[in-house]
Amino acid sequence: MTLENNRSSLVYPDSIEIETSSKSSIMNFLKKIKKNKGALIGSMILLFFILTSALAPVIAPYPVNEMNFEDSLQGPSTEHWLGTDEFGRDIWTRMLYGGRVSLLMGLFAVTLSGTIGVTLGVIAGYYRRLDIYIMQFNDILMTFPSLLMAIAIVAVLGVGLTNAMIAVAISVVPSFVRVVRGSVLSIRETEYVEASRAIGVKNWKIIIKHILPNVASPIIILATLEFGSSILSAASLSFLGLGEQPPNPEWGALVYVGKSFLSQAWWMTLFPGLAIMLVVLGFNLLGDGLRDALDPRSK
Repeated sequence: MTLENNRSSLVYPDSIEIETSSKSSIMNFLKKIKKNKGALIGSMILLFFILTSALAPVIAPYPVNEMNFEDSLQGPSTEHWLGTDEFGRDIWTRMLYGGRVSLLMGLFAVTLSGTIGVTLGVIAGYYRRLDIYIMQFNDILMTFPSLLMAIAIVAVLGVGLTNAMIAVAISVVPSFVRVVRGSVLSIRETEYVEASRAIGVKNWKIIIKHILPNVASPIIILATLEFGSSILSAASLSFLGLGEQPPNPEWGALVYVGKSFLSQAWWMTLFPGLAIMLVVLGFNLLGDGLRDALDPRSK
């Protein structure tokens, strides 16, 4: 009984201390986010678009592809809040459904590029023998503008929503590789990592237990910022006719269609373009707020 009590006295206080420290760190993080007005504004903007897009089948007043030529090119009104297009389709409805496509494209691009980029960045930063080969290839990719690279990839893979998402994801990979590699290079030289290697801990365990948790903050910040950039790139591809194809709505495609009617129906271009701008702004504000909250060097 005495031995068990001694063991419990050694174990439980540590677990309680770890739990308390984790809760305090979360509380401090939330306090920093609440104090950052930009992050709050960005969060509210993103919450609005995410909820409206997710609930599009419920809140959309009209079927997404329903045509009514009698109502074609009508301006904003009580019946059609954001007006109608050349086929009499409700712009507000098409923006709701288009937001689902645009946000999905951004999510897919960031998830795929983050997975590939983080993996290559960890390998390059931890296994120095492979560093030069990965970074030389990464530097070659970074010489191309991201949009130009995405267009080239779509030209090879073919036009379509899936290929556009893959193209945007590949164009974002170099950013993740460079950021993660830089963080891993500094972490791998720390004493606790060297001690783990000295006692024979396997490399993959060191990466999972010590490397990845310590590079999580820059990854989260970069992913938030790249989310907005990916949506903008995806919208640009759709604007060029390389992404989502008609009659399916997507914000970039809606802007492309509306540009032919600028003098007659300015609302066809203004509102989808405004949605793209606000979402990108929301992610940038949120990313800046996360950077200030997660970076211990920031004041």
